[in-house]
Amino acid sequence: MTHFPATASTLSATALGLLVKEQYNLSSDFNCTLFRTGINHTYFLKNKDTTYVLRVYSCNWRSKQEILEEIKLLELLKRNELSVSYALKDKNSAYLQTIHAPEGKRYAVLFSFAEGGKVRFIDHETSFAVGALMGKIHNVTIHKTVARVNYTTDTLVHKPYDFLKTYFSEDLPELKFVKAQGEQVTNTFKDIALDDIPKGIIHLDIWYDNMSITDNREITIFDFDFCGNGYLVLDVAYFCMQLFHIETDKEAYELKVKEFLKGYQKQRALTKQELDLIPTAGKAIWLFYLGVQAQRFDWSNIFLSENYLKMYLGRLKNWTSFCEENQNAFIV
Repeated sequence: MTHFPATASTLSATALGLLVKEQYNLSSDFNCTLFRTGINHTYFLKNKDTTYVLRVYSCNWRSKQEILEEIKLLELLKRNELSVSYALKDKNSAYLQTIHAPEGKRYAVLFSFAEGGKVRFIDHETSFAVGALMGKIHNVTIHKTVARVNYTTDTLVHKPYDFLKTYFSEDLPELKFVKAQGEQVTNTFKDIALDDIPKGIIHLDIWYDNMSITDNREITIFDFDFCGNGYLVLDVAYFCMQLFHIETDKEAYELKVKEFLKGYQKQRALTKQELDLIPTAGKAIWLFYLGVQAQRFDWSNIFLSENYLKMYLGRLKNWTSFCEENQNAFIV
């Protein structure tokens, strides 16, 4: 019987559990369960004392070299005693497991578990702590590079537009809006002396869904799947924008975002140019992730539609309006 080809598969948690227990010399009482699917699939391995996280990368999403570079970054941060989830070596001192799935080769990596839970609505003290941890990370990654994507206006706004054209007409008002916003981002970056803005290795996806917080406000950041090279302010801006969408009370938002920026600047000072770039940098990453959703349409984003575009871009318009009306929102 010939096997019918697949685009994406969900691998058996039972089989993965057996594989991981064998490769990592884990005791037989560990149980493997699927946590969620997405760009990559996440599984938990638990017994009564310990939890590990198994990430199974989607086929053709990240190369072996890209994953190893991510792991190398995590090792650097761990050596500097920064609170991140890190990769674990197996019994052969290897980080990657190669799995021959129906759709092709997939890689799996076992990570340490981030203690605590996801906290969507953070208080002022936690906002400060998140900023401080991000600043500490940037103090380690500033002026460094990783053999992964370079986040430029091309990767942030131009390529995403090309991905969207695959599924939507360029005559669609929403796509015209995306193109116009991409041009605005490009022009803003051209008009600034970018050589004076610090670069380094960035996470590009730091928000509440990628961190765990304990009751004592101990924070662990994880999921460095989008790490790459770019302006450090991109991380700052993305968190500011995500916090904006979560906190509906905008007076409360301004207080929280200032605490976040205070925490960050206690570790690394932001230049006026960086602070001025926050509105545009946030917009750039918002457009980038819309492109990511189009890029992975056929295996995990079937909800992408004209109605979704209107909702997603509506949030971008709200952000833009807020920044125009509150020009001192990011001045501490």
